[in-house]
Amino acid sequence: MRSSIHLATVRGIPIGMGWSLLIIFTLIVLGLSFGHFPLTHPDEPVGAYLAAGVVTGVLFFASVLAHELGHALLAQRKGVDVEGITLWLFGGVARFRSEPANARDELLIAGVGPLVSLGAAGAFGLLWGVLLTAGLDGLATSAVGWLALINAVLAVFNLAPAAPLDGGRILKAALWARHGERQVATRQAARAGRVFGFGLMGLGALWFVGFTDPGGLWLALIGWFVVTAARGEEQTSRLHGVRVRDVMTLDPVTAPDWLTVQAFLDDYVFANRCSTFPLKDWSGSLAGVVALSAVKRVPPDQRSGTRVRDIACPVDRVPVGHPDEELAAALPRMSSGCTDGRMIVKEEDEVIGIVSPSDVSRVMRLADLRGSTGQADPQPA
Repeated sequence: MRSSIHLATVRGIPIGMGWSLLIIFTLIVLGLSFGHFPLTHPDEPVGAYLAAGVVTGVLFFASVLAHELGHALLAQRKGVDVEGITLWLFGGVARFRSEPANARDELLIAGVGPLVSLGAAGAFGLLWGVLLTAGLDGLATSAVGWLALINAVLAVFNLAPAAPLDGGRILKAALWARHGERQVATRQAARAGRVFGFGLMGLGALWFVGFTDPGGLWLALIGWFVVTAARGEEQTSRLHGVRVRDVMTLDPVTAPDWLTVQAFLDDYVFANRCSTFPLKDWSGSLAGVVALSAVKRVPPDQRSGTRVRDIACPVDRVPVGHPDEELAAALPRMSSGCTDGRMIVKEEDEVIGIVSPSDVSRVMRLADLRGSTGQADPQPA
């Protein structure tokens, strides 16, 4: 999941916003401005409703960010490498490059997020009570009350014992502590997540059919996300011990970024079996990555006048991994760039390899075969 817009950096943790966030933000603002606020405080100007809706929506996502920062900052203190935080369609997610060292750290990191949300709910609830006691029952008071309620709901929902929710992480920590097997605990929590997600999907469908309420579709969509994420966690749990260097293709063919597309085709594409090429500039530094899919989009009559650098995925959007990194931690990055799922592997600022989706698929298949023969965890392929 790539952050389309960089917002800030907190203690070295980049915070970004995905474009999908605009969808849910718009829905929240419209729901508050033309639904909740007119019901609680009728006869106010439309502009006042919209202003209150926008401010409330911003404060809601500030609360979501605080929730994710709770995870990320505590993870840093526990020695976990934090890649960043992204606010997106389903709220927010803190991304880690490594895992907690033990079940206790897993429990603390998972539990701090709901605690932050409960703290926000309590703070907004206290402010709501103070405002009502002072006789200030306006749009601002209604907004504060809504924020108290939504943060409480966020905390409770996240405590459901189903991965990838925080409650699923807590369940994983408990199972890990009980059985001493991190990967077994991960798979069990992920399976609970799939059951929970399918339950949400069924409940949402019944809600929509029975009450003709679009909220049922939203609940079903959340369930689908939980099922998909849980299935992904169950699969990647089988990659325990597999490093990027175990699956990468060594010494990928690189091309100069100043070539024309036609020269690139003649000298590199037709002369090699590769479908993705790292590009280097005059200094020898990585300048981007170009895939055959990008080359195909250039009309034949424009190939001699177009530089390959102009159609490449720019270097700041190229997923980059380290050879000693856990492959499971690198997978989210591979799907976040514009390189057709490929990741460049660098060591000491030199390009030493490339990982493709087919490389990952192969090691997944091998992991499944090992699991089917009784081996709990795969070894590097």
